[in-house]
Amino acid sequence: MRSHALALVSLVSALLVARATVAETPVLRFEFQEGLLWIKVTVPQSAEPLNFLFDTGAGASVVNRGTADRLGLKLGGRVAVRGVSSTFTGRWLNTSARSGEVRLPPQYIAVDLRELSKSCRRPVDGLLGADFFRERIVQIDFEAKTIRLLAAYVPAHEAEGLPLQMRPCGMRVPITVNGHSNQWVRLDTGCATALQWVTARVRPEDCKHQVAVGLAELSIPQTQTEVWLGANEFHAVPTGIHAKPIFAGEAGLLGNGLLSRFSKVTIDAKSSRLFLEPRTVAP
Repeated sequence: MRSHALALVSLVSALLVARATVAETPVLRFEFQEGLLWIKVTVPQSAEPLNFLFDTGAGASVVNRGTADRLGLKLGGRVAVRGVSSTFTGRWLNTSARSGEVRLPPQYIAVDLRELSKSCRRPVDGLLGADFFRERIVQIDFEAKTIRLLAAYVPAHEAEGLPLQMRPCGMRVPITVNGHSNQWVRLDTGCATALQWVTARVRPEDCKHQVAVGLAELSIPQTQTEVWLGANEFHAVPTGIHAKPIFAGEAGLLGNGLLSRFSKVTIDAKSSRLFLEPRTVAP
């Protein structure tokens, strides 16, 4: 009888711990509009929240230079930033920022995001980039419109796991396009389209220690492709075609047009894995 009572107490305690763990999971909420993930960010210098994009494709977090000047943020040293077709100069800055209950990285790069803002229906005050993900497990729930920071992740039975490489200039994962061998592409939630694919041979070189932020809008030829993410096959995927690599050592960009076809996308930087959970109902 005593052993049964102890077992019951242990079970209740375990359930309480599990509930507390779930309840304490830090959460960011996002709006999924224009194919992009928008989050609200608060800083002490602004009475109104700022509009940030949740952008895994940006090598570092960014504040729009105009926003930084308007808020009187102090600019620091210069830094070279690699864009899609050019290199330009940004300035380091520090600020205390939060999104909901989640504290964001303290260091940012101030760059001009005016052209990016012109292509959106609202101004872009900044980007939450790849530095936010390092040593973390981040789960994007496209159905619940939430981003969770997990202490641990046990893949669901139906989840597909892919290798994830955390490089100085960004994250990349392997995909297969039109039956070719696996190619490494940038995991890019800052890309509203499904896929940007480099048809030329891409050398498997390491990227330099230079921040990469794709800010240019180019006229890109379009086609349709068949794409495999692990065992998940997608037909007639709208695809932008590129003759040269967009960023060093990468065969393109994997964007929200494909990622949002999954219920949950879990970026596990701790184990260097990307997990994709299918939707029960098509979006």
